[in-house]
Amino acid sequence: MDLIARLRAGLPGEALLTDPDVTGSYARDMANFCDAGTPAVVVLPRTVEQVQHVMRTATELRVPVVPQGARTGVSGAANATDGCIVLSLVKMDRILEINPVDRIAVVEPGVVNAVLSRAVNEHGLYYPPDPSSWETCTIGGNIGTAAGGLCCVKYGVTAEYVLGLEVVLADGRLIKTGRRTAKGVAGYDLTRLFVGSEGSLGVVVRATLALKPEPPQQLALVAEFGSISAAGDAVCRIMAEGHAPSLLELMDRTSVRAVNAMAQMGLPETTEVLLLAAFDTPDPAADLAAVGALCEAAGATQVVPAENAAESELLLQARRLTFTALERIKPAMLIDDVCVPRSQLAAMLEGAAAVAEKYDLTIGVCAHAGDGNTHPLVCFDPADPDEERRARESFDAIMALGLQLGGTITGEHGVGVLKKEWLARELGPDAVELHRGIKQVFDPLGLLNPGKLF
Repeated sequence: MDLIARLRAGLPGEALLTDPDVTGSYARDMANFCDAGTPAVVVLPRTVEQVQHVMRTATELRVPVVPQGARTGVSGAANATDGCIVLSLVKMDRILEINPVDRIAVVEPGVVNAVLSRAVNEHGLYYPPDPSSWETCTIGGNIGTAAGGLCCVKYGVTAEYVLGLEVVLADGRLIKTGRRTAKGVAGYDLTRLFVGSEGSLGVVVRATLALKPEPPQQLALVAEFGSISAAGDAVCRIMAEGHAPSLLELMDRTSVRAVNAMAQMGLPETTEVLLLAAFDTPDPAADLAAVGALCEAAGATQVVPAENAAESELLLQARRLTFTALERIKPAMLIDDVCVPRSQLAAMLEGAAAVAEKYDLTIGVCAHAGDGNTHPLVCFDPADPDEERRARESFDAIMALGLQLGGTITGEHGVGVLKKEWLARELGPDAVELHRGIKQVFDPLGLLNPGKLF
Protein backbone atom coordinates (compact mmCIF):
# COMPACT_ATOMS: atom_id res chain seq x y z
CA MET A 1 0.00 0.00 0.00
CA ASP A 2 1.44 3.38 -0.97
CA LEU A 3 1.80 6.45 1.25
CA ILE A 4 -1.43 8.20 0.25
CA ALA A 5 -3.51 5.06 0.66
CA ARG A 6 -2.00 4.34 4.09
CA LEU A 7 -2.68 7.88 5.24
CA ARG A 8 -6.21 7.84 3.85
CA ALA A 9 -7.00 4.72 5.87
CA GLY A 10 -6.86 6.72 9.10
CA LEU A 11 -7.83 10.22 7.99
CA PRO A 12 -10.95 11.93 6.66
CA GLY A 13 -10.78 12.88 3.01
CA GLU A 14 -10.65 16.61 3.65
CA ALA A 15 -7.50 16.19 5.76
CA LEU A 16 -5.42 15.11 2.75
CA LEU A 17 -4.19 17.49 0.06
CA THR A 18 -2.52 15.85 -2.93
CA ASP A 19 -2.97 18.30 -5.81
CA PRO A 20 0.58 19.51 -6.63
CA ASP A 21 -0.66 23.05 -7.25
CA VAL A 22 -2.07 23.09 -3.72
CA THR A 23 0.66 21.19 -1.91
CA GLY A 24 3.26 23.45 -3.51
CA SER A 25 1.81 26.40 -1.63
CA TYR A 26 2.83 24.69 1.62
CA ALA A 27 6.44 24.23 0.57
CA ARG A 28 8.04 27.14 2.42
CA ASP A 29 7.79 29.81 5.05
CA MET A 30 8.69 33.50 4.57
CA ALA A 31 12.48 33.11 4.55
CA ASN A 32 14.65 34.08 1.59
CA PHE A 33 17.74 32.09 0.54
CA CYS A 34 16.35 28.83 1.97
CA ASP A 35 15.90 25.73 -0.15
CA ALA A 36 12.51 24.04 -0.14
CA GLY A 37 11.57 20.66 -1.53
CA THR A 38 8.37 19.28 -3.04
CA PRO A 39 6.04 17.62 -0.51
CA ALA A 40 4.38 14.32 -1.41
CA VAL A 41 1.24 15.25 0.51
CA VAL A 42 -0.10 17.82 2.94
CA VAL A 43 -2.07 16.57 5.94
CA LEU A 44 -4.32 18.83 8.02
CA PRO A 45 -5.32 16.82 11.09
CA ARG A 46 -7.97 17.89 13.59
CA THR A 47 -7.28 15.38 16.37
CA VAL A 48 -4.36 13.95 18.32
CA GLU A 49 -5.23 10.48 17.03
CA GLN A 50 -4.92 11.68 13.45
CA VAL A 51 -1.46 13.09 14.17
CA GLN A 52 -0.48 9.76 15.72
CA HIS A 53 -1.69 7.94 12.61
CA VAL A 54 0.43 10.19 10.41
CA MET A 55 3.55 9.60 12.49
CA ARG A 56 3.03 5.83 12.67
CA THR A 57 2.60 5.74 8.90
CA ALA A 58 5.67 7.88 8.35
CA THR A 59 7.75 5.63 10.60
CA GLU A 60 6.57 2.43 8.91
CA LEU A 61 7.28 3.80 5.43
CA ARG A 62 10.36 5.83 6.42
CA VAL A 63 8.88 9.09 5.10
CA PRO A 64 10.08 12.44 6.49
CA VAL A 65 7.56 14.72 8.18
CA VAL A 66 7.73 18.52 8.32
CA PRO A 67 5.45 20.02 11.01
CA GLN A 68 4.05 23.44 10.18
CA GLY A 69 2.07 26.24 11.73
CA ALA A 70 1.06 29.37 9.84
CA ARG A 71 4.43 29.53 8.00
CA THR A 72 5.12 33.07 9.18
CA GLY A 73 8.66 32.13 10.23
CA VAL A 74 11.68 33.70 8.56
CA SER A 75 14.36 31.01 8.94
CA GLY A 76 13.12 28.22 6.66
CA ALA A 77 12.27 25.98 9.64
CA ALA A 78 8.91 25.06 8.09
CA ASN A 79 10.25 24.40 4.59
CA ALA A 80 9.33 21.09 2.97
CA THR A 81 11.83 18.43 1.93
CA ASP A 82 11.37 16.37 -1.22
CA GLY A 83 8.81 13.61 -0.80
CA CYS A 84 7.86 14.59 2.73
CA ILE A 85 4.55 14.70 4.53
CA VAL A 86 3.80 18.31 5.42
CA LEU A 87 1.91 18.11 8.71
CA SER A 88 0.02 21.38 8.95
CA LEU A 89 -1.51 21.84 12.40
CA VAL A 90 -3.59 24.94 11.67
CA LYS A 91 -6.90 23.03 11.90
CA MET A 92 -6.17 22.02 15.49
CA ASP A 93 -7.26 25.44 16.67
CA ARG A 94 -9.32 24.98 19.82
CA ILE A 95 -8.84 26.82 23.09
CA LEU A 96 -9.65 23.95 25.44
CA GLU A 97 -9.53 25.73 28.78
CA ILE A 98 -8.99 29.14 30.35
CA ASN A 99 -8.62 28.87 34.12
CA PRO A 100 -8.50 32.20 36.02
CA VAL A 101 -7.72 30.53 39.35
CA ASP A 102 -4.75 28.51 38.13
CA ARG A 103 -3.95 31.25 35.59
CA ILE A 104 -3.45 28.83 32.74
CA ALA A 105 -4.80 28.22 29.27
CA VAL A 106 -4.80 24.85 27.54
CA VAL A 107 -4.73 25.13 23.76
CA GLU A 108 -4.16 23.19 20.57
CA PRO A 109 -1.19 24.17 18.41
CA GLY A 110 -3.19 25.86 15.65
CA VAL A 111 -4.63 28.57 17.92
CA VAL A 112 -3.61 31.99 16.59
CA ASN A 113 -1.66 34.08 19.08
CA ALA A 114 -3.99 37.10 18.85
CA VAL A 115 -7.09 34.92 19.23
CA LEU A 116 -5.73 33.49 22.47
CA SER A 117 -4.69 36.91 23.72
CA ARG A 118 -8.16 38.37 23.19
CA ALA A 119 -9.85 35.33 24.70
CA VAL A 120 -7.88 35.49 27.94
CA ASN A 121 -8.36 39.27 28.13
CA GLU A 122 -12.07 38.58 28.56
CA HIS A 123 -11.18 36.84 31.83
CA GLY A 124 -8.97 39.70 33.04
CA LEU A 125 -5.85 37.72 32.08
CA TYR A 126 -2.90 38.34 29.82
CA TYR A 127 -0.77 36.12 27.57
CA PRO A 128 2.35 38.25 27.07
CA PRO A 129 4.32 36.77 24.10
CA ASP A 130 3.44 38.96 21.11
CA PRO A 131 5.48 38.28 17.94
CA SER A 132 5.08 40.89 15.21
CA SER A 133 2.99 38.35 13.26
CA TRP A 134 0.70 37.78 16.26
CA GLU A 135 -2.47 38.27 14.18
CA THR A 136 -1.61 35.22 12.06
CA CYS A 137 1.09 33.12 13.76
CA THR A 138 0.07 30.10 15.83
CA ILE A 139 0.94 29.02 19.34
CA GLY A 140 2.46 25.79 18.00
CA GLY A 141 4.73 27.77 15.71
CA ASN A 142 5.62 30.13 18.55
CA ILE A 143 6.60 27.13 20.66
CA GLY A 144 8.61 25.57 17.83
CA THR A 145 10.69 28.70 17.30
CA ALA A 146 10.68 29.98 20.90
CA ALA A 147 9.18 33.22 19.62
CA GLY A 148 9.60 36.60 21.30
CA GLY A 149 8.03 39.98 20.71
CA LEU A 150 7.84 43.58 21.85
CA CYS A 151 7.02 42.76 25.47
CA CYS A 152 10.04 40.54 26.16
CA VAL A 153 11.96 43.20 28.07
CA LYS A 154 9.47 42.95 30.94
CA TYR A 155 7.57 39.72 30.45
CA GLY A 156 9.98 37.33 28.74
CA VAL A 157 9.66 35.01 25.75
CA THR A 158 7.44 32.05 24.87
CA ALA A 159 9.56 29.52 26.77
CA GLU A 160 8.71 31.22 30.05
CA TYR A 161 4.98 30.64 29.52
CA VAL A 162 4.93 27.00 28.43
CA LEU A 163 4.21 24.94 31.54
CA GLY A 164 3.45 21.61 29.90
CA LEU A 165 3.02 19.93 26.54
CA GLU A 166 1.47 16.91 24.92
CA VAL A 167 3.74 15.71 22.13
CA VAL A 168 3.44 12.99 19.50
CA LEU A 169 6.83 11.39 19.00
CA ALA A 170 8.24 10.21 15.69
CA ASP A 171 6.89 6.67 16.16
CA GLY A 172 3.39 7.88 17.09
CA ARG A 173 3.62 7.58 20.87
CA LEU A 174 1.97 10.37 22.87
CA ILE A 175 3.85 11.80 25.84
CA LYS A 176 3.08 14.50 28.37
CA THR A 177 5.71 16.85 29.73
CA GLY A 178 5.67 19.48 32.44
CA ARG A 179 2.74 20.40 34.58
CA ARG A 180 -0.25 22.68 35.14
CA THR A 181 0.82 23.66 38.65
CA ALA A 182 2.54 26.91 39.60
CA LYS A 183 5.69 24.96 40.58
CA GLY A 184 7.18 21.61 39.64
CA VAL A 185 10.67 20.13 39.30
CA ALA A 186 10.00 16.44 38.70
CA GLY A 187 12.57 15.01 36.29
CA TYR A 188 14.42 16.66 33.44
CA ASP A 189 12.77 19.72 31.95
CA LEU A 190 11.63 18.11 28.71
CA THR A 191 9.12 20.92 28.13
CA ARG A 192 11.89 23.46 27.66
CA LEU A 193 13.69 21.01 25.38
CA PHE A 194 10.76 20.97 22.97
CA VAL A 195 10.39 24.75 23.01
CA GLY A 196 12.61 26.04 20.21
CA SER A 197 13.26 22.59 18.75
CA GLU A 198 11.60 23.59 15.45
CA GLY A 199 9.62 20.36 15.12
CA SER A 200 12.75 18.22 15.10
CA LEU A 201 11.98 16.22 18.28
CA GLY A 202 8.21 15.73 18.21
CA VAL A 203 4.88 17.23 17.20
CA VAL A 204 3.25 19.46 19.82
CA VAL A 205 -0.49 18.73 19.91
CA ARG A 206 -1.48 20.49 23.14
CA ALA A 207 0.07 23.15 25.35
CA THR A 208 -0.57 24.35 28.88
CA LEU A 209 0.35 28.01 29.05
CA ALA A 210 0.90 30.32 32.01
CA LEU A 211 -1.12 33.53 32.14
CA LYS A 212 -0.71 36.78 34.06
CA PRO A 213 -3.25 39.27 35.36
CA GLU A 214 -4.06 41.82 32.68
CA PRO A 215 -1.93 44.93 33.32
CA PRO A 216 -3.14 48.53 33.10
CA GLN A 217 -3.12 50.14 29.65
CA GLN A 218 0.38 51.22 28.76
CA LEU A 219 1.57 54.76 28.11
CA ALA A 220 4.50 55.50 25.80
CA LEU A 221 7.06 58.14 24.91
CA VAL A 222 9.41 58.69 22.01
CA ALA A 223 12.94 60.05 22.36
CA GLU A 224 15.05 61.36 19.48
CA PHE A 225 18.82 60.94 19.38
CA GLY A 226 21.44 62.46 17.11
CA SER A 227 23.77 59.48 17.42
CA ILE A 228 23.64 55.73 17.90
CA SER A 229 26.00 55.94 20.86
CA ALA A 230 23.70 58.35 22.70
CA ALA A 231 20.70 56.07 22.17
CA GLY A 232 22.70 53.07 23.36
CA ASP A 233 23.76 55.02 26.43
CA ALA A 234 20.11 55.84 27.19
CA VAL A 235 19.15 52.15 27.05
CA CYS A 236 21.96 51.29 29.44
CA ARG A 237 20.92 54.04 31.86
CA ILE A 238 17.28 52.93 31.83
CA MET A 239 18.12 49.32 32.58
CA ALA A 240 20.84 50.13 35.11
CA GLU A 241 18.41 52.29 37.08
CA GLY A 242 16.13 49.31 37.53
CA HIS A 243 13.23 50.45 35.38
CA ALA A 244 10.90 47.77 33.99
CA PRO A 245 9.32 49.17 30.83
CA SER A 246 6.66 47.07 29.15
CA LEU A 247 8.59 47.69 25.96
CA LEU A 248 11.76 49.50 24.93
CA GLU A 249 12.09 49.64 21.17
CA LEU A 250 14.46 51.30 18.73
CA MET A 251 14.31 52.41 15.10
CA ASP A 252 17.26 53.71 13.12
CA ARG A 253 17.04 56.53 10.58
CA THR A 254 16.60 54.16 7.62
CA SER A 255 13.64 52.52 9.32
CA VAL A 256 12.07 55.86 10.24
CA ARG A 257 12.29 57.13 6.69
CA ALA A 258 10.83 53.91 5.31
CA VAL A 259 7.84 54.11 7.67
CA ASN A 260 7.26 57.76 6.78
CA ALA A 261 7.39 56.98 3.06
CA MET A 262 4.78 54.26 3.43
CA ALA A 263 2.44 55.65 6.08
CA GLN A 264 3.13 59.42 6.17
CA MET A 265 3.39 59.30 9.98
CA GLY A 266 5.42 62.49 10.29
CA LEU A 267 8.28 60.90 12.22
CA PRO A 268 11.40 63.09 12.49
CA GLU A 269 13.68 62.07 9.61
CA THR A 270 16.63 64.17 10.81
CA THR A 271 17.15 61.98 13.86
CA GLU A 272 19.60 59.08 13.85
CA VAL A 273 17.67 56.91 16.28
CA LEU A 274 14.18 56.88 17.74
CA LEU A 275 13.74 55.17 21.10
CA LEU A 276 10.25 54.14 22.15
CA ALA A 277 9.52 53.32 25.78
CA ALA A 278 6.25 52.30 27.41
CA PHE A 279 5.05 51.42 30.90
CA ASP A 280 1.97 49.52 32.03
CA THR A 281 2.46 50.34 35.70
CA PRO A 282 -0.14 51.96 38.01
CA ASP A 283 1.51 55.36 37.41
CA PRO A 284 3.01 55.19 33.92
CA ALA A 285 3.33 58.96 33.57
CA ALA A 286 5.77 59.09 36.50
CA ASP A 287 7.80 56.21 35.08
CA LEU A 288 7.92 57.88 31.67
CA ALA A 289 9.06 61.13 33.23
CA ALA A 290 11.94 59.33 34.94
CA VAL A 291 12.94 57.56 31.73
CA GLY A 292 12.60 60.79 29.76
CA ALA A 293 15.05 62.46 32.13
CA LEU A 294 17.52 59.61 31.63
CA CYS A 295 17.19 59.96 27.85
CA GLU A 296 17.90 63.68 28.09
CA ALA A 297 20.91 63.01 30.30
CA ALA A 298 22.20 60.62 27.63
CA GLY A 299 21.86 63.30 24.95
CA ALA A 300 18.33 63.00 23.55
CA THR A 301 17.51 66.00 21.37
CA GLN A 302 13.80 65.71 22.13
CA VAL A 303 11.55 63.62 24.37
CA VAL A 304 7.83 63.50 23.63
CA PRO A 305 5.53 61.60 26.01
CA ALA A 306 2.11 60.47 24.81
CA GLU A 307 -0.81 62.03 26.65
CA ASN A 308 -3.14 59.08 26.36
CA ALA A 309 -3.48 55.49 25.16
CA ALA A 310 -4.46 56.52 21.62
CA GLU A 311 -1.29 58.59 21.18
CA SER A 312 0.74 55.74 22.65
CA GLU A 313 -0.72 53.29 20.15
CA LEU A 314 0.13 55.65 17.28
CA LEU A 315 3.76 55.76 18.39
CA LEU A 316 3.96 52.00 18.69
CA GLN A 317 2.30 51.51 15.32
CA ALA A 318 5.32 53.12 13.68
CA ARG A 319 7.57 50.44 15.16
CA ARG A 320 5.22 47.65 14.08
CA LEU A 321 5.24 48.95 10.49
CA THR A 322 9.03 48.78 10.14
CA PHE A 323 9.27 45.36 8.47
CA THR A 324 6.48 46.12 6.01
CA ALA A 325 7.90 49.55 5.18
CA LEU A 326 11.41 48.29 4.48
CA GLU A 327 10.02 45.50 2.28
CA ARG A 328 8.85 48.21 -0.13
CA ILE A 329 12.38 49.47 -0.78
CA LYS A 330 13.57 46.43 -2.75
CA PRO A 331 11.93 43.27 -4.13
CA ALA A 332 13.41 41.09 -1.35
CA MET A 333 14.60 41.39 2.23
CA LEU A 334 16.77 39.28 4.52
CA ILE A 335 15.61 39.55 8.12
CA ASP A 336 18.44 39.11 10.58
CA ASP A 337 17.87 38.42 14.26
CA VAL A 338 21.07 38.95 16.23
CA CYS A 339 20.87 39.42 19.98
CA VAL A 340 23.74 41.02 21.91
CA PRO A 341 24.27 42.07 25.52
CA ARG A 342 22.50 45.40 26.14
CA SER A 343 25.87 47.01 26.82
CA GLN A 344 26.88 46.17 23.23
CA LEU A 345 23.72 47.44 21.54
CA ALA A 346 25.31 50.64 20.20
CA ALA A 347 28.31 48.70 18.89
CA MET A 348 25.95 46.33 17.09
CA LEU A 349 24.05 49.15 15.40
CA GLU A 350 27.21 51.00 14.45
CA GLY A 351 28.62 47.78 13.04
CA ALA A 352 25.47 47.13 10.98
CA ALA A 353 25.72 50.66 9.56
CA ALA A 354 29.34 49.99 8.60
CA VAL A 355 28.29 46.74 6.89
CA ALA A 356 25.62 48.60 4.91
CA GLU A 357 28.23 51.11 3.74
CA LYS A 358 30.79 48.44 2.89
CA TYR A 359 28.38 46.43 0.76
CA ASP A 360 26.50 49.45 -0.64
CA LEU A 361 23.11 48.21 0.56
CA THR A 362 20.11 49.58 2.37
CA ILE A 363 20.04 47.96 5.81
CA GLY A 364 17.46 49.26 8.24
CA VAL A 365 17.69 48.27 11.88
CA CYS A 366 14.90 48.04 14.41
CA ALA A 367 15.46 46.44 17.78
CA HIS A 368 13.94 45.21 20.98
CA ALA A 369 16.42 47.51 22.67
CA GLY A 370 15.54 46.46 26.20
CA ASP A 371 16.85 42.94 25.63
CA GLY A 372 19.50 43.66 22.99
CA ASN A 373 17.65 41.83 20.21
CA THR A 374 18.39 43.61 16.91
CA HIS A 375 16.74 43.07 13.56
CA PRO A 376 19.02 44.30 10.76
CA LEU A 377 16.88 44.13 7.60
CA VAL A 378 18.90 43.74 4.40
CA CYS A 379 17.05 45.07 1.34
CA PHE A 380 18.13 43.78 -2.07
CA ASP A 381 17.09 42.84 -5.59
CA PRO A 382 17.47 39.08 -6.24
CA ALA A 383 17.35 39.78 -10.00
CA ASP A 384 20.72 41.51 -9.66
CA PRO A 385 23.30 38.71 -9.07
CA ASP A 386 25.91 41.07 -7.66
CA GLU A 387 23.45 42.69 -5.28
CA GLU A 388 22.21 39.28 -4.15
CA ARG A 389 25.80 38.22 -3.45
CA ARG A 390 26.41 41.38 -1.43
CA ALA A 391 23.21 40.78 0.53
CA ARG A 392 24.30 37.26 1.46
CA GLU A 393 27.75 38.46 2.49
CA SER A 394 26.36 41.34 4.53
CA PHE A 395 24.00 38.96 6.32
CA ASP A 396 26.94 36.77 7.30
CA ALA A 397 28.98 39.80 8.35
CA ILE A 398 26.23 40.92 10.70
CA MET A 399 26.00 37.50 12.34
CA ALA A 400 29.77 37.38 12.74
CA LEU A 401 29.63 40.80 14.38
CA GLY A 402 26.96 39.60 16.80
CA LEU A 403 29.08 36.66 17.93
CA GLN A 404 32.13 38.89 18.22
CA LEU A 405 30.19 41.15 20.59
CA GLY A 406 29.26 38.22 22.83
CA GLY A 407 25.81 37.69 21.34
CA THR A 408 23.86 34.96 19.61
CA ILE A 409 22.84 34.42 15.99
CA THR A 410 19.13 34.33 16.82
CA GLY A 411 17.16 35.84 19.65
CA GLU A 412 13.67 34.76 18.62
CA HIS A 413 13.37 33.69 14.97
CA GLY A 414 15.10 30.33 15.19
CA VAL A 415 17.75 28.58 13.10
CA GLY A 416 15.88 26.59 10.45
CA VAL A 417 17.84 26.33 7.23
CA LEU A 418 18.97 29.95 7.09
CA LYS A 419 21.38 29.85 10.03
CA LYS A 420 22.31 26.20 10.48
CA GLU A 421 25.94 26.77 9.52
CA TRP A 422 26.13 29.65 11.97
CA LEU A 423 24.59 27.55 14.74
CA ALA A 424 27.53 25.18 14.46
CA ARG A 425 29.92 28.11 14.74
CA GLU A 426 28.17 29.46 17.81
CA LEU A 427 27.86 26.12 19.63
CA GLY A 428 31.12 24.45 18.67
CA PRO A 429 31.62 20.79 17.62
CA ASP A 430 31.18 19.20 21.05
CA ALA A 431 27.85 20.93 21.72
CA VAL A 432 26.63 20.12 18.21
CA GLU A 433 27.44 16.46 18.85
CA LEU A 434 25.34 16.55 22.03
CA HIS A 435 22.45 18.15 20.11
CA ARG A 436 22.60 15.38 17.54
CA GLY A 437 22.63 12.78 20.29
CA ILE A 438 19.44 14.24 21.77
CA LYS A 439 17.83 14.25 18.34
CA GLN A 440 18.77 10.56 17.94
CA VAL A 441 17.00 9.64 21.19
CA PHE A 442 13.73 11.26 20.18
CA ASP A 443 13.88 10.59 16.44
CA PRO A 444 16.21 7.64 15.72
CA LEU A 445 15.22 7.44 12.04
CA GLY A 446 15.73 11.15 11.46
CA LEU A 447 12.24 11.65 10.04
CA LEU A 448 11.18 14.82 11.85
CA ASN A 449 12.02 18.04 9.99
CA PRO A 450 15.27 16.73 8.52
CA GLY A 451 17.91 19.19 7.39
CA LYS A 452 17.01 21.86 9.92
CA LEU A 453 19.10 23.24 12.80
CA PHE A 454 22.24 21.15 12.17
